Amino acid sequence: MNRLFGSKSTAPKPTLTSAISNVDTHIESIDVKLAKLNAELQTHQARLSKMRDGPGKSAIKAKALKILQRRKMYESQRDQLQQQSWNMEQADMMTSNLKNVMTTVDVMKTTNKTLKQQYGKINIDKIERMQDEMADLMEVGNEIQESLGRAYDVPEDVDEAELDAELEALGEEAEFEMGGATGESELPAFMRDEVPTFVDEPPEAGKVKEAAG
Repeated sequence: MNRLFGSKSTAPKPTLTSAISNVDTHIESIDVKLAKLNAELQTHQARLSKMRDGPGKSAIKAKALKILQRRKMYESQRDQLQQQSWNMEQADMMTSNLKNVMTTVDVMKTTNKTLKQQYGKINIDKIERMQDEMADLMEVGNEIQESLGRAYDVPEDVDEAELDAELEALGEEAEFEMGGATGESELPAFMRDEVPTFVDEPPEAGKVKEAAG
């Protein structure tokens, strides 16, 4: 049966990449042939330019014309192969882009499914209650800090006028103490008010101090 209908081929199917590679290889071989033909044409052209008209020149000219025909044929084949290679490259690029799009779509679907599963487990009401509890705890913490930072000896309602009067009295007391420290003491009150008639001059402050000592 296999001889009549043939057996199923197990060879791998060709891909665009392999087809493009084969075509490019064929184009390179044609370029090699064209280079050889161009070299022959240059040789014949150089010989024709030095020969006189005659049978020999005509024979070389006929060979040159055949080479030109072959070159045109190879050039035509090369152009066709280059166009085929370009078309396959475009198709390969489109296939690659399509694969990338399909991969992106699959990833987006998987991500969307995962997000739905994860967000479906989140209770917004619980989050809002937790935020309210955190705000209450922060307020309690602030009240505790304020209570701990309160001074015990200083009354909260202090009259500023009383503080000013007390400060002024402290200033006067300090001036009095500084005056006594310099030794400039005044006369006693009983000698400062009036001087007896039997005293010609008021006593000096230093002498009164010595007498008292």
